Amino acid sequence: MHKKIMLQGTGSSVGKSVLTAGLCRVFSQDGYKVAPFKSQNMALNSFVDEDGKEMSRAQVIQAEGANTTPKAFMNPILLKPTGDDNSSQVILEGIPFKNMQAKEYYENFELFKKIVTRNYNILKENFEIGVIEGAGSPAEINFRKNDIVNMGMAEIADSNVILIADIERGGVFASIYGTLMILDKPDRDRIKGYIINKFRGDRALLDEGIKLLDEKLAKQNLKVPCLGVLPYIDLKLENEDSYNFSPKDEKSKKDLNIAVINFEKLSNSTDFTSLLVYEDVNLVYISSKEQLTGDFDLIILPGSKNAIYDYTLIEARKITQGVLEYIKKGTLVLGIHSGFQMLGKSIKDLKQVESSFLKAETLGVLNMSTNMKEKKYTKQVTKTLTNCTGFLEGFDGITVSGCEIHQGLTTGEDSKYSVTGEDDFALICKDNIIGTYIHGLFNSSKFTRKFLNKLRERKGLPPILDYVNMDTYQETELKKLAKLMKTNLDMKKIYKILK
Repeated sequence: MHKKIMLQGTGSSVGKSVLTAGLCRVFSQDGYKVAPFKSQNMALNSFVDEDGKEMSRAQVIQAEGANTTPKAFMNPILLKPTGDDNSSQVILEGIPFKNMQAKEYYENFELFKKIVTRNYNILKENFEIGVIEGAGSPAEINFRKNDIVNMGMAEIADSNVILIADIERGGVFASIYGTLMILDKPDRDRIKGYIINKFRGDRALLDEGIKLLDEKLAKQNLKVPCLGVLPYIDLKLENEDSYNFSPKDEKSKKDLNIAVINFEKLSNSTDFTSLLVYEDVNLVYISSKEQLTGDFDLIILPGSKNAIYDYTLIEARKITQGVLEYIKKGTLVLGIHSGFQMLGKSIKDLKQVESSFLKAETLGVLNMSTNMKEKKYTKQVTKTLTNCTGFLEGFDGITVSGCEIHQGLTTGEDSKYSVTGEDDFALICKDNIIGTYIHGLFNSSKFTRKFLNKLRERKGLPPILDYVNMDTYQETELKKLAKLMKTNLDMKKIYKILK
């Protein structure tokens, strides 16, 4: 018999995604076949499942927590903010649907509700437990009528709810009480308990506040118990849609300094934040030419959901001028996805697939051009490097894995610098310039350690022989999270809340 539970928050970024992954792992460790579900996710960090369908990376981490294969039905609606007109690309069941603004999106509420219901039924038919994640907060009552991600989703699945509150934000008891009281009774009755997250200090200091909150809720004929207090823990799990490294003026003293150009529509930040687990690496983001000074060993042009728009911005800020100056003096420059396209001569979007911007003359350091196509190219890839030249000389035989997610078709003579196959723009290397369409390149551990050692060699530093196995590393973090939750939460009560 299928059972389910839903985690909703008193606000955004209170820890719902991480705790969903942790709860999935706890249930899996207890012997259940479990899967995560988030009906609608607005995120620029995405992944391609084994069927070539696109989904949010947050649900991928949660699926790994559940010890199951990530599939697009776990995130049937993905919204990727895109153009200059505040629209988003709507991806339904892993396939691009169309670009829509909020008004048009809500006008299609019934269609999306059917899609969400259909996909949750897939989970229901194949798993014993579903752990459902909400978005933002159910207290956003102006969205309740057309809601399919918070109480609307709880209604679709007929699920009980646990409320997550982040004590770091302050006012934790007010946020719990206020969220409960602003909801209509049918929605309020679904909330069967709350968890206080990210607590630092003596747990006993909260006892009086929890007792007083119980009393205030009792006066409203409500019994919503505290299910536990989770202490703050520094987990190195991927963030849902952000990056967490230092600005340039906080550059730490590490062997290798890597600059990431900070696009306004930056996507798939996980392409480079995986480097943060390496002890010799310091990442900084760059938002102006003035910041692009000093001893950088690598400059990364990352992905963007709107390549032409972001290129015009960094050109106006003269960041492109700074990048060219580093290229001329031999600094390694890596372009990923849109950043790769920017290394070519031009990007054209004549059918306005991404935005109203039609064309940009780009850096021109690679002899290639990109045209945006209406059909999106999505697939998982595994490539063995061959005929490696330039910076990658000596990398022959190393295997890299990841996924390609792009609507740009790239052509040009510099495909001859491919290190993954003839006329293949998946990964090319020309002298000190590398371009790739492979998201997750740095999750290939042996490639990454050799790559970083090549940078170290350039600086006269000795190689580091140990490498970080990203699968093992993430597994360790998930086990750490599950142990934290089992130690600090009342799992007996949580099992009773399963419906």
